[in-house]
Amino acid sequence: MIDYSEGSGKQYHIGVGKEDIGEYVILPGDPGRCEKIAMYFDNPVKTGQNREFTTYTGYLNGTKVSVCSTGIGGASAAIAMEELVACGAHTFIRVGTCGGMQLDVKSGDIVVANASIRMEGTSKEYAPIEFPAVASFDVTNALVSACRKLGFPYHVGVCQSKDAFYGQHRPETLPNGDELIRKWKAWLALDCKASEMESAALFIVAQYLHVRVGSCFLVVANQERAAAGLDNPQVHDTDKAIHAAVEAFKTLIDEDKR
Repeated sequence: MIDYSEGSGKQYHIGVGKEDIGEYVILPGDPGRCEKIAMYFDNPVKTGQNREFTTYTGYLNGTKVSVCSTGIGGASAAIAMEELVACGAHTFIRVGTCGGMQLDVKSGDIVVANASIRMEGTSKEYAPIEFPAVASFDVTNALVSACRKLGFPYHVGVCQSKDAFYGQHRPETLPNGDELIRKWKAWLALDCKASEMESAALFIVAQYLHVRVGSCFLVVANQERAAAGLDNPQVHDTDKAIHAAVEAFKTLIDEDKR
């Protein structure tokens, strides 16, 4: 493979090298959330910033950990995971936001995704569509345990990963709207918990690279609750999802040491 970094020792897109990254990495989409997440670490240091990829590294329970933003969507998330694994990372938690889908999934709740519907394009370049996008069992368990420990309202189940944000929110205006609406109804009938944009790609790429990954999201709002005339405030503070991911990493780090 061509070395686009021209011998710098840094990964081409994320702009960091092996010395800059921990083995455990939190993956938010928004670069603006990285500093907030890094404040949970001991001795955090900004180690990289290039394109949509901002990276901080510090310590949890004496173990080197990092946070690296991935931007929006599966394509850039897959690039980040590929390059972070090349730097030595082996365990990932995606932290982000989602839209709730089932009526009991309320604004401000946490959704832990144990699998994702591959309604995006990136994962199709890694695996045939028949192969499921599934989170790592031990990472999912650690996230669930963290939510319980912290007393956060949470849901565990399948999420939908998409490429088009506005395909979810105004499908009737799009040329392919009939198919989008038909599939959305199917996901609802199959008890899909939430919709977001990165997990399917991350789950498939992690399977290919033989590393661990899980996902937890803050529910910003739920358009199905709004359509049903139910209470549906918007919640944008991601701190609960971040806190759950940090606690899950502490558990995984301690288990791995044992």
